[in-house]
Amino acid sequence: MPIESNPSLNAAGLGSILGVIPARLASTRLARKVLRPIAGRPMLAWVYEAAMKCPQLGNVLIATDSDEVADLCRTNGWPFQLTSPDLPSGTDRLHAVAQRIHADIYVNIQGDEPLLRPEHIASLISPFSNTQVEVTTLKVACAPENIANPNAVKVVTTTDGRALYFSRATIPYDRDARAGEAPEYWKHLGLYAYRKSALNRFPTLPARSLEQAERLEQLRFLENGIHIHVEPTRYDTIGVDTESDLQRVESILRG
Repeated sequence: MPIESNPSLNAAGLGSILGVIPARLASTRLARKVLRPIAGRPMLAWVYEAAMKCPQLGNVLIATDSDEVADLCRTNGWPFQLTSPDLPSGTDRLHAVAQRIHADIYVNIQGDEPLLRPEHIASLISPFSNTQVEVTTLKVACAPENIANPNAVKVVTTTDGRALYFSRATIPYDRDARAGEAPEYWKHLGLYAYRKSALNRFPTLPARSLEQAERLEQLRFLENGIHIHVEPTRYDTIGVDTESDLQRVESILRG
């Protein structure tokens, strides 16, 4: 499948940009979630169509290990790639696509993020104008009810946006808890973009103790010395992991 590069992006030195939606059917917390209907349409349809609205992407495809998802793609005319069911993460699935389809930058678009906005993807891509940036992701101001929620991953960064750590714990820890002087808390949004060189390194890197303890694959980059640039966004999302998440998203999309 050829990649149609956006000329304005090439002029900016960014090259071709491919959006990839990993769509694994055998999800553990919410079975078959990418095919679950939301407001009358499969969740994957919402994600794909939102990604297609982003002008920065040269193309968008779905990476799946499921014949059922592949059939849905064929029916709707969505580009897709079948990948091995043995791949342990969405990043590994993205890497498998990168071995077959060339791009300069790959955007990892979670298949369970039906509230995705084009602004999210634009924010992921813009930092690559700095040639030193290898991996990007997003953060949004953390709502008070999510500060102690282990399912809402928190991130702390340097003043110039370099990730120091991602955790399910409350970071930073406010030791003195002084009234009116609470630190800023940022929630991590699980969208990523990678230069091909960084993506190619991922499966060669060992999964070390922090990644294994937190069950957060992005820590593999940090533990092995690869910087992640974290860009702020105004727009929160809801990753669909539970029936409650599904109901919340449905109420939003139904308006």
